[in-house]
Amino acid sequence: MIFNSEEETYNWAVEFGKSLKAGDMVALYGNLGAGKTVMSRGICKGLGFEGSVCSPTYTILHEYPNDPPLFHFDLYRLEPGAELYEVGFDHDYLSRGVTLIEWPERLDGQTYDVTYKINIEIVSENVREVTVEKWES
Repeated sequence: MIFNSEEETYNWAVEFGKSLKAGDMVALYGNLGAGKTVMSRGICKGLGFEGSVCSPTYTILHEYPNDPPLFHFDLYRLEPGAELYEVGFDHDYLSRGVTLIEWPERLDGQTYDVTYKINIEIVSENVREVTVEKWES
């Protein structure tokens, strides 16, 4: 899919978010400035969350009160070799809600139950190419 503005990306993410359910985990890939946080905001909005959504770059995890709960990870500052449990990856706990993971490649091949992989590529200043892959477990 090609999106010609941040607004188009956000609007698509809102609709995509409406399809998610508790237990779903979405891995968001893309370079700095690609739009991972815009995508996260839209997904949270689609799930009914009305609050502010910002990237948890320094805290690594934000939990948003919602039904289902929303868990938003930003692993950009994750130290190499960090273990999943160190950053709040408790599979039983996360299965209660929808989990969004920015920079999942920082996990260096550690296993976790991703439902969707979304890759956002910068085509030009305002244009993004988005691919979505549903992972079957």
